[in-house]
Amino acid sequence: MISFFSVLACATCANSFKHGGQDAAGWAIALMLLVIVPLVTMVVWFMVKIAKRERAALDSQYCDDYVAPHSNS
Repeated sequence: MISFFSVLACATCANSFKHGGQDAAGWAIALMLLVIVPLVTMVVWFMVKIAKRERAALDSQYCDDYVAPHSNS
């Protein structure tokens, strides 16, 4: 439920954003996305690269021959 004070605060902030730099909240969100998206992409790429290298260099003598038991139901 939205209270009167939160609506008043949103209207106040929106007016100050417009006077401060036309669209300060929009620019702040855009800047965060421009920083966060490449950072997350780089972390995921690095994790995939490490996983591929680990799989390629894995010695088969250290692999488990585990077979999942079958359920009897």
